[in-house]
Amino acid sequence: MAPETIGFIGLGVMGKPMAKNLIKAGHQLVVHSRTRASVDEVVAAGAAAAVSPADVARRTTMVITMLPDTADVELVLTGPDGVLSVLQPRAIVADMSSISPVATKRLAALVADRGGSMLDAPVSGGEIGAINASLSIMVGGDEAAFARARPVFEAMGTAERIVHIGASGAGQVCKICNQVAIGGALAGVSEAFALAKKAGVDAARVRQALLGGFAASRVLEVHGERMLNANYKPGFRTKLYQKDLRLANEAASANGVAMPGTALVTRWWPRAAAIWITRRWGRCCSNSPASNRDQVGSSRSHEETR
Repeated sequence: MAPETIGFIGLGVMGKPMAKNLIKAGHQLVVHSRTRASVDEVVAAGAAAAVSPADVARRTTMVITMLPDTADVELVLTGPDGVLSVLQPRAIVADMSSISPVATKRLAALVADRGGSMLDAPVSGGEIGAINASLSIMVGGDEAAFARARPVFEAMGTAERIVHIGASGAGQVCKICNQVAIGGALAGVSEAFALAKKAGVDAARVRQALLGGFAASRVLEVHGERMLNANYKPGFRTKLYQKDLRLANEAASANGVAMPGTALVTRWWPRAAAIWITRRWGRCCSNSPASNRDQVGSSRSHEETR
């Protein structure tokens, strides 16, 4: 089979390094994004520029989207001058955004009506993973399309962490589960450190001990250390994690699943954002619980692990 000519739509914090890694791996790339400077940067690295999503689809056999939310993906695929207006037969649409599983299934049906295949392939690993081509990729959709797309995914992620989860929408459900697990772990680590500090116990030694037992986790290892060092440098937009939590709660409601822990994390998240504003600019909303900084504020730094 001839190599794929790849279209990439959405060159933001994640999309731009992902696109560059595809070029480094030798793939031909056609790119489009709302920000011209990002397009110019990727073109300078070897890509060709397109004037619209339809122009991307017209020139490629596989279209990757990496966009902020469900509505953005819907617009790029189905809107005026969208991908589906000119999608080539047997083309693959790989949406690597984190969006609604319900919308994903609906979009996949529209892609199938045009003779193509859609994969939902959200990622975890954040900006660092995107830069280092070490992302975890969770894929839903047709297995044959996944097998065809796998070499492309391997240019952006770690081979053993590129997993076909199941049918259309399963990748997005898996990504929601990822965000639920991260939120819960962050809450637990934050509260454990807050308790240790208030009790006059060295939180660094607590972390060291916990890393040797069943409490060990990547959150405790990576973000626990950042909490101890007061390193709250953001690696992702708070509003996008809030979007992920919204999707998690929507999915829980649609499937009749009680998720009280996630509901609590969802309530805390605006407070975490408010505390970040306080630290950065010296002012905050009146309802920000400054006294809870050790517990809540530390959760801000998790976002690089998406």
